Amino acid sequence: MAFWDNLFPGRTAQFDMGGTASSTIDLTKRRPSVSLTKQGAGTGNLRVNLSWRMRTSDLEGRSRQSGRLLRNPSQLFKPEVVQAHTQGMVNVDLDLGCLYELNDGSKGVVQPLGGFFGDLNAAPYVKLSGDDRFGGSSGETIFINLDHKDEIKRLLFFVYIYDQTPAFDRTHAKITLYPSNGPRIEIDLEERAPQARSCAVFSVDNTKGDLTVRREVRFVYGFQAELDRLYGWGLQWGRGYKTKA
Repeated sequence: MAFWDNLFPGRTAQFDMGGTASSTIDLTKRRPSVSLTKQGAGTGNLRVNLSWRMRTSDLEGRSRQSGRLLRNPSQLFKPEVVQAHTQGMVNVDLDLGCLYELNDGSKGVVQPLGGFFGDLNAAPYVKLSGDDRFGGSSGETIFINLDHKDEIKRLLFFVYIYDQTPAFDRTHAKITLYPSNGPRIEIDLEERAPQARSCAVFSVDNTKGDLTVRREVRFVYGFQAELDRLYGWGLQWGRGYKTKA
């Protein structure tokens, strides 16, 4: 394709392509980064979407349980033995968040917990659209106003499990970036990390006006404070809760 030839003269495509040709860039361990600026996507709104669903094994577990009830209806009236982390037992609530640092030195977080939804047309130029607690088809979305990219130094997008039940290995989670121009960018959280509660998914760095998206996919056993420590944000963290849905 001419697009890739212009981007990397004399070289073959440097990314794993998913879906139809030239429509998706898959960031992987082997090819972890892409420049938004070089593909003409350094302006307008960048949309970042988190979506997830339960793994097939969980759904099969529920189907087998339903089949047993049909064969033996008396089991319906017996109390269920609840075991932590068994198939089909965990209702996962994944949240999308973003740590930001601006060029004026201000830092902070945009996330559902605590109601830090941000602002698109004023600092930090990062806005969370809402909190999806059930893994719906629309997922959760954060917008970044790249018309103010000169004021943004770096961003770190992360996913965490609100209810403190480690269940990343129970879900298929994906982050999709929709730039204002060029192919979308996808990052799968495919690694099995059964005890992890948070994951740094990708970073955006502004280096002399060049916006680069880099895959991180770094699972940790703690929450935002541990991600902060690993990436050197230096914020103060406290315990937070959501209101009941």
